[in-house]
Amino acid sequence: MDYSLVIAAAHAAGPCPPGEELAWGRRVHALTVDLHLIANQAAQDISRLDSASRFVAFLENVEIEESSRRGLLTLRNPAGDTEHIRTEQQETDRGRDLIERSRALQGRWVLVFRYNEKASATKQVRMLAHLMDLGDGAIAVNLAKKILTDDAGGVVPRAQAAWSEAGLPDSGAITVEQLERARANLQGG
Repeated sequence: MDYSLVIAAAHAAGPCPPGEELAWGRRVHALTVDLHLIANQAAQDISRLDSASRFVAFLENVEIEESSRRGLLTLRNPAGDTEHIRTEQQETDRGRDLIERSRALQGRWVLVFRYNEKASATKQVRMLAHLMDLGDGAIAVNLAKKILTDDAGGVVPRAQAAWSEAGLPDSGAITVEQLERARANLQGG
């Protein structure tokens, strides 16, 4: 038996008050069981992370999918291609945590840990295992232009007009706020 969990639980319970050894022992026992369950869940999560695909993407949007109640993330890779990835259902602790983390990282470059979950005998769903923050919302101009062109339904002149109207540069990087300004111009035009 691994006594490290019992030792950790005893530390968490604090000193045993004189005359309360039985209650203290029950508290240590309950904490040991809780720590064991936490350790098992952490081991599963680490295994999922170790086997996950990793890639860098710009986290563009986070919404809740009505049919499944899962978080649905819209990601753009550095080439400008879009990918959608789901979290667990928002009613679960893990799903709620991933949705909150994703919302906090919206408009930032992230390292995405993705795994595939079997949805049926023939279909797999791309699932989010974890996100790591890689930096602020600076977006390469080429990627920003591709995003805007996609928003314009592929109509390049319309995207170019919104870009120009926002006064954005032809090279370098822009902020998320600048891209949002161009997107607002696109909606208005």
